[in-house]
Amino acid sequence: MNRLLNWSPSWQWFHRLGSPRWFYQASGRWLPWLSLLALTLLLTGLVWGLGFAPQDAKQGNSFRIIYLHVPVSFLALAGYYIMAIAGAIGLIWKMKLSYMVMKAAAPVGAALTFLALFTGAVWGKPTWGTYWVWDARVTSMLILLFLYLGILALQYAFHSNEAGNKASAILALVGTANIPIIYKSVDWWYTLHQPATIKLTSAPSMHPDMFAPLLVMIVGFYCFYTVALLLFTRAEILRRERKSVWVRELALGGPAL
Repeated sequence: MNRLLNWSPSWQWFHRLGSPRWFYQASGRWLPWLSLLALTLLLTGLVWGLGFAPQDAKQGNSFRIIYLHVPVSFLALAGYYIMAIAGAIGLIWKMKLSYMVMKAAAPVGAALTFLALFTGAVWGKPTWGTYWVWDARVTSMLILLFLYLGILALQYAFHSNEAGNKASAILALVGTANIPIIYKSVDWWYTLHQPATIKLTSAPSMHPDMFAPLLVMIVGFYCFYTVALLLFTRAEILRRERKSVWVRELALGGPAL
């Protein structure tokens, strides 16, 4: 028992993070710096990739869409895991903030998935000669979009927030099975998509002059995703906690923050 009591302070950060009020206060301090970092990285990566990276030997300048397509595709997958993890935390530990994060992640992830499909179609026309093909990668990404939209729909399909949260969390967890299918689709089935350019187990197959701005764009989009997720979560906190004293004080310009 004494050992458990000695361990308890190390978990205070976890319970503090689960407080909507604390999260709202803390995220307000993070947002300006994260926004500035995201803007700086994205502008640097875009100018570098679109203006200074060399042309691809086979695709010419059309390859430059990777500086948008690849980062948003990464975030569409990673964002789904974040949403599913938040849903799992809500189901297991009953933390209401995690459900707010889950709901906030759904529209952001849906927008990124749609952008990944759209930029892929734009890239596909000069590369494959068509905007759309029903290959494994494209089809599984379309399923991902439907999963995001399904979770959004479940949030508004129930009169009770609790029921909507649980149903959305279950669908989010079930949908994680689609993520490895998306990632490995180019290896498991015949597809028009090229194999993965960036792998954790090997060096990238791109020339360093092309890869460097892509890496900057990926980091920039992760920062942008964080900013968007924080903003949507803060809005959801205010909506769900609107009857709380601290939110009323905040609305009146009081000492809540």
